[in-house]
Amino acid sequence: MIGIISAMEKESKYLTSVLDSPRREEISGIPYTSGVLEGRECVIATCGVGKVFAAICAQTMFLRYAPSMLLNSGVAGTLTPKLKIGDIAVAQKFVQHDMDTSAVGDPPGLVSGIRKIYFPADPDLVQLLQDCARKERCGVQIGCIATGDHFVAEQAEKERIAKRFGAVACEMEGGAIAQVAYVNRIPYAAIRTISDCADGTAPEDYAAFVGEAVARSAGVVRRFLAGLGREAAFARGRNCF
Repeated sequence: MIGIISAMEKESKYLTSVLDSPRREEISGIPYTSGVLEGRECVIATCGVGKVFAAICAQTMFLRYAPSMLLNSGVAGTLTPKLKIGDIAVAQKFVQHDMDTSAVGDPPGLVSGIRKIYFPADPDLVQLLQDCARKERCGVQIGCIATGDHFVAEQAEKERIAKRFGAVACEMEGGAIAQVAYVNRIPYAAIRTISDCADGTAPEDYAAFVGEAVARSAGVVRRFLAGLGREAAFARGRNCF
């Protein structure tokens, strides 16, 4: 079983609409749809926006469905001139940019208790996602993705996050899912298609490009799943700057 999480229904519908033998249930207000996609048993969830919803969804998915891996698909704002609208960021690692106990001497981003700033994605899954993303004929960048409970829409904040954490994109769920995957020891990977520039134009860009962006991310996930089906050896827009 492969677990796939998206934040919004407009993101997950591209995958749930083509599931074979779909079965839907709702837990804590979050819809989970299981079935077969590209020859693989999958469960697809629409978690909702933000870190708390994302963590609830990922932990529930782990306990209810016991997936062998987690994928997170969706959109993000770019933090680097190497990624423009329509390009793809593949997460090498995640950081929660709004986690900050620096007032008591901790480095910014540190998650207390487990003493980690960065949560790595599974390197094998990262490589497979990168290979699939490159077939989309757009720019592809592997790097750190920054997560926070805030839609980044100011140039100064964008620059601060990019400089502090070396992040290439920002969004609102992936880092929370990465933490759940880490504590439960589940292989995890994530893809984000760039929907906006995370600056003063972000609200308008997001509204204009989110549909195209989520469709591209879903296409990469389908190609990824189809590739897993063939690989039996696998065991586990515009310039913004």
